[in-house]
Amino acid sequence: MDRFNTCELRDKEVINLCDGARLGCPSDFEFNSCDGKITAIILPGQGGFLGFGKSRDIIIPWNKIECIGEDTILVRLPHNEFFIPDEDRKKKKKGFWQL
Repeated sequence: MDRFNTCELRDKEVINLCDGARLGCPSDFEFNSCDGKITAIILPGQGGFLGFGKSRDIIIPWNKIECIGEDTILVRLPHNEFFIPDEDRKKKKKGFWQL
């Protein structure tokens, strides 16, 4: 089992195996405060001009990660469904955000 630090993970590009989409590189991580394990990776939303029109961050649960390679992180997210932060879930009844 390979070990990576968060700086190394931030340098890897995330690829969705379902459609081959390049999603970007992780900007942040969610941790479980009890055991210290990473529970999700967070990708920054696509930016607009000076932050205006920026889309929401993409949260990918750790269990959706298929493989972490030398240059990429392969994830399996069916049909462009990405998890959105909890505060945004309250606004939408559906738990996913369609791109």
